[in-house]
Amino acid sequence: MSLGIGWIARGQIEPQNGILAVVNDQVITRREVEAAIRMDVESLIRKGLPEGELREQVTALQKQRIEELVNKYLILNDFTNAGYNLPESVIDDRVQDKIRQEYGGDRAVLIKTLQEKGVTYEQFKKNLRENIIVSVLRDKHVRQQLIISPQKIDTYYQAHKEDFKEEDTVTLRMMEFTKSKERPTQAAQLAKEVLAKLDSGASFEEMAATYSDGALRAKSGNYGKADRKILRKELADQAFKLQAGQRSGIIELPQACYIMAVDEVRLARIRPLTEVRDQVERVLISDEQDRLIKKWLDRLRNKAFVRYF
Repeated sequence: MSLGIGWIARGQIEPQNGILAVVNDQVITRREVEAAIRMDVESLIRKGLPEGELREQVTALQKQRIEELVNKYLILNDFTNAGYNLPESVIDDRVQDKIRQEYGGDRAVLIKTLQEKGVTYEQFKKNLRENIIVSVLRDKHVRQQLIISPQKIDTYYQAHKEDFKEEDTVTLRMMEFTKSKERPTQAAQLAKEVLAKLDSGASFEEMAATYSDGALRAKSGNYGKADRKILRKELADQAFKLQAGQRSGIIELPQACYIMAVDEVRLARIRPLTEVRDQVERVLISDEQDRLIKKWLDRLRNKAFVRYF
């Protein structure tokens, strides 16, 4: 079921056809799949990936697209068998919406764009119709069935508390004084002068905005929240010795000198459910959607003829 991908090494896609799958009376052709993944494949080719890796990724794209098409035709077949009807006016309204939103309200721009892609207006409307049907039935069989109870949220949270663990963090302001080969002692001297000004009541933000090197100058020294993994060890060791409101002395490292001020210290903790409820609910919704989609599509497959080649 793999693509004939001799074209990969030559950086081009040759027209070729053949049957890759059948869903009831709907045939999925090689050309249809290749056209669907063409832009992704060309993007991979431009990355200059090794041929073996390129083949693997193209094959994965192919398999993914075949499954997407199989699922789509299963859903469209279910729509037909159930005797549903999609009024032409709904499709026309959707076409007008897309013209307004994506083509500046100009139908001619839409037609020109379709021509450049080798797509006819009839194909465009057909694809739009199919997408609407899939969306409507997915809503009926999946979204409307989603029920995430408070008990489910609590049960998941209790079983996955470690996922919501926060390490020790500090909220930092910091200045960096970079050393140069030409003047290796200048950074330390400048750091001493700045530290003296801070001791005399100068604003950390003003000193950072004036004297700090690197990105910290533009941020007036505001480094933000950091844990031990983010900071290099020598800086982390000093930062986590400080209490909120305290400032370090000069921290001299081979490449630069630093001065830090700690605004907040937060010790390691498990975030309470009140803080992560929305996050837990999103995870459960995603899992439940996947379960309901699989259940629905498995039921459709059991009633259909599906064959891969």
